[in-house]
Parts: sequence; structure tokens; C-alpha cells
Amino acid sequence: MDKQEMTQPKKNGLSDLLLLDRSQDVTEQDVLYPFALEELLCKHVGEGGAPLCHLWRHPRAFVMGLRDSRLPGAAEAARHLEAQGYNVAVRNSGGAAVPLDLGVVNVSLIMPKRRAGEIDFRDDFERMFELIRLALQATGCEVRKGEIEGAYCPGDYDLSIGGRKFCGIAQRRQAHAYVVQAFVIAEGAGVEKARQAREFYERASAGAQNIDFPRVTADSMASLEELTDLGNGAALKFIEAVKRVVRERQTPDGMERAAAGLWVPEPSRVREMAALLRERYGIRGKESGE
Repeated sequence: MDKQEMTQPKKNGLSDLLLLDRSQDVTEQDVLYPFALEELLCKHVGEGGAPLCHLWRHPRAFVMGLRDSRLPGAAEAARHLEAQGYNVAVRNSGGAAVPLDLGVVNVSLIMPKRRAGEIDFRDDFERMFELIRLALQATGCEVRKGEIEGAYCPGDYDLSIGGRKFCGIAQRRQAHAYVVQAFVIAEGAGVEKARQAREFYERASAGAQNIDFPRVTADSMASLEELTDLGNGAALKFIEAVKRVVRERQTPDGMERAAAGLWVPEPSRVREMAALLRERYGIRGKESGE
């Protein structure tokens, strides 16, 4: 497979993972493609396939959360973004609106559900937190978790350095498997991405003050380029750090198991799923006619 790399670590914390690196394949314009791919891979994992860590980027997109898509001016806000060259979509996982570009690295863990009575979504979020913490350990910066006031896509598992958020985590659950998704702002100006999110909510809320949506402030967000010593090329450096964390846990036996569990759907099948997701999770705001 071109531009894709697959390996598997031993069972130790981040266990039984295939590494699917699509971060250099940025020709796919439909931002729902990676979400559709993960939907299909999640089903495969739930049927006994090997778990995965999926890395991807998109050149210019804006992804809404389900609640965002129901705001009264969501359709108008989407049209405004599309006029600026953004590919706009609604994701089927939790979380809220996120602007994407090549400086944002998306990391997903696709894992099987555990036995009944052992399910705790916080463990799944903790696994992602640990992966990102280990990837940034060499920078000497302390990665903290906890909601950052004024950040976009806010949640209990906002990841921050020095009080400024650089990563948000969301989750998508199926019957037998789940996906934990993280967006990591690796490069660029956090204040600019916060501005993009704030302007989206200003349009999407259509001036209503009695509805719930994130009140984004400019100083809440920052990139790893701004927060750490990664400097220029922070996105690629972070990607390599994530892959290093996975590789350090590899064993020959793990590689043999990975070969048995390897499966990636054909692009045509992924595009069919993307079309289904777009139909199922479209914009529901009043201006959409619903």
C-alpha cells in the first residue's frame, strides 16, 4: 500500500496496535474519508481484527460536532467556510468544531470493547493521553489533562501545556469496538485557529444567546510549535514521535499477529461509507430546511 506503514507493538499499555500512517497522503479532499475509513476499520476490529493507531492530516477542512450541526445558523456558517475553500463536514463522534490543516495531526486508536463490567470510557481516553504524553516526553514539557476554559472542542480530556490547549479527544463507539480520536495542533498559531472556531460559532449561533455552544477565546489554544522546542516541522516530528512510541513496543510475535489481522478497505468502499455518513449526519440547523 502506498504511503502507508503498518507495524504492531507488544502487549504493554498500548497493546495489540497496527500502525496505519496516512499522514503523508494529503490528496484526498473529502474530510469524511478518514472518518469513513475508521468506521469500517472499527467494525473489522470488533469482528476480531487487529487494533490500530491511525495517523492522518487534511490540507484545509472544518469538522463540526453533532451539536454544532444543530445550531440555527450552521448551514450558513458552512457555506461561508466552503466559500473560503474549506471542506466542511459533520463527524459522527463526540466533541465539537475543529479546524484542520496540515499543521494538525489527527491520531485515532481503534480498539475492541472489553468484557461487560470492564467498560470505562475514561480508560480509553487515558490510553490516548498516555500515547501523546510519551510522544512529547523528550521535549521536557509537562502535558496536563483537564478542560481549558475558552478552548474549542472543550472537554475533560483537553490536553494542555502551560495552561494552553493543543489537543482535544473525542470518541465513537460501535457494538463491539470503539475509536478514540485526538486532534493535535502541532504547527501554526493557536490564536488563529481559535479565531476560526470563534467566527464559526458567531455565524452558526445566528446571534442567539440562550443556546449552548463553546465561547472560544483567543488565548486558550496554542500549537506544539509554540509550546515546545519542536520548532519548524513540528507536525512531522510529532508524527515520528508517536510512531516511535508504538515501535518501541514491537516484538517479532506481534508482527506475525499483525500480518494475520491486516485489512484495509478499498477506496471505493470507503467513499461509499463517506457518502452514507454525510447523509446520516448532515447539518440539522434550521437553515438546512429541517
